[in-house]
Amino acid sequence: MADQNTAASTLTDDERKAIAQMPYEEARDKLIEAVQALEAGGLNLDQSMRQWEVGEALAQRAQTLLNEVRAKLDAAQNAQAATADTAGTQSNLD
Repeated sequence: MADQNTAASTLTDDERKAIAQMPYEEARDKLIEAVQALEAGGLNLDQSMRQWEVGEALAQRAQTLLNEVRAKLDAAQNAQAATADTAGTQSNLD
């Protein structure tokens, strides 16, 4: 049984796969386009809902990528902090 998020979706599986593979910059740029289309108005209800749904999927993709980068940065900072006491000393060679 499909979950509630995809049950009434207008996005095809191919569209969802394409979004899931987008690099951050492309997802961000397409999200901006979707928001601008909604802000400009002139769309009927179905078109508005489609733009909103596309925007939601793009925002989720961008956020996932940002979270992955944040996790990598946090790991690098933690690793650096763990060796900060011995950085620049002979004890880091032990």
